[in-house]
Amino acid sequence: MVVQTARDAAKVSFDERGLVPCVMQDARSGEVLTVAFMNEEALQLTLETREIHLYSRSRREIWHKGATSGNVQRVRQIRYDCDGDALVALVDPAGPACHTGERSCFYRDLEGTADAGVDAPSVPGEPAPLPYEALAALERTLLSRQRNRPAGSYTVELLEDSGLAGAKVREEAGEVVKAADAESEERVAEEGADVVYHLAVLLLSRGVSMAEVLQILNGRRRSR
Repeated sequence: MVVQTARDAAKVSFDERGLVPCVMQDARSGEVLTVAFMNEEALQLTLETREIHLYSRSRREIWHKGATSGNVQRVRQIRYDCDGDALVALVDPAGPACHTGERSCFYRDLEGTADAGVDAPSVPGEPAPLPYEALAALERTLLSRQRNRPAGSYTVELLEDSGLAGAKVREEAGEVVKAADAESEERVAEEGADVVYHLAVLLLSRGVSMAEVLQILNGRRRSR
């Protein structure tokens, strides 16, 4: 293992300081969590332990991400760019990536209204959510409903009755087909969103994550 990790680390072009930037990205959702630096030792530790280790330029030492907070980042895969001088680590985060408690360090819009000071709080509604973030945010909301069971929640009602959830998937699938036949593109998109929501609830009721479904789609890419 040590020999293999050394061989893998040798593929990376470290800068004159012996460092390489590494972007940590959620392996399930694609959300960018944080960016920091690794030296060769930190990269090898990351490869050996399968948890992110980084190099602190201010403290001049290696640190294990989440060692104190428990918010470790377990490595699924590390990719390197065309020049070999930058890394992307695809990780499963155990908790917030940012020391402020935010899920991602990138929680402010450069053109938004949040305070520009270091560690300043986020502003509700900023940054505006983008399409690729929708499924992950939906799944986190559904998991919260499943865990907390708020009274009057439609999601909780569906989670407690998989038969009802299944019936709603069939109903909404019919609605999107009808919309595609005779209604506007906006209506097709709205009905499609209803299908995705109800399908996500049905999957969760059976303990299946959206990531598992998407991974099966990945496996079928070459066969389509």
